[in-house]
Amino acid sequence: MAYRLTWLDVFSDVPLAGNQLAVVHDADGVPDEIQGRFAAETNLSETTFVQAATVDGADYRNRIWMPDRELPFAGHPSLGTAVAVALARGQEEATLVQQTQVGLQPIDVRRSGTTGHASMLQEPAVFGEEIDPARVLAAVGLSVADAVGASLPCQLVSTGVTQLMAPIADPDALRRVRIDATALHTLVEDLGAVVVYLAAVDGETAHARGIFTQDALPREDPGTGSAAGPLMAYLHARTGVDRLTVTQGVEMRRPCRIDCSMEGDRARVGGDVVVAFEAHITL
Repeated sequence: MAYRLTWLDVFSDVPLAGNQLAVVHDADGVPDEIQGRFAAETNLSETTFVQAATVDGADYRNRIWMPDRELPFAGHPSLGTAVAVALARGQEEATLVQQTQVGLQPIDVRRSGTTGHASMLQEPAVFGEEIDPARVLAAVGLSVADAVGASLPCQLVSTGVTQLMAPIADPDALRRVRIDATALHTLVEDLGAVVVYLAAVDGETAHARGIFTQDALPREDPGTGSAAGPLMAYLHARTGVDRLTVTQGVEMRRPCRIDCSMEGDRARVGGDVVVAFEAHITL
């Protein structure tokens, strides 16, 4: 059967930048096994499948897949999918409510043609344990001397999926990252985290890199909305900042801008989205 496919670049207002996303529409008939295999075929950090909602209050169900597993929630796949759905429905401005494994998330969308902007309130932050910075930074080829210190420790934070915040004192250290695949895989598996989020913070701006593993092999994400939200909540709790602009993906030549702010106990995460192309696929 043929399915509509929208390929987007998220956290960018121009094509061929940002974080890529493939969205398969009207995917109720696609078995889970095929969803996983197609996600592996795209080899993107995430691929999504839009299905009919199964709970009241949702406009659609968003199934989010990495090449090796399904995720309960993710950032850029939520924003990009909302723009793809608005485009398919002919909506130029809407608040769409997606259903994911962690609940319902309203997403505000503005669209003009194949470009748009989307933002969403993530789940209230859950703060986990603080982690020894020496162990965290050794997994990415850095040392404890690169850490900020006690004021901004490495810590597990979730706004829907657990991420490991790893503040860095000097942004130049981000260019020295050299991943130890075994140490990184052991770290994230032991902690139940998805991404090690290295962030050099300066007031209301941050330069970040998002490192994760797939099939025990290291990968990097150009723009990680599900980690930028926890970073916003983490900094708000520790420094009082209530707004943050995150730059990510620069080292990958996929620059992303992620806009974050606090609204009550929730982080709002947003950014520009542009459609790269549309097609039909047979699954």
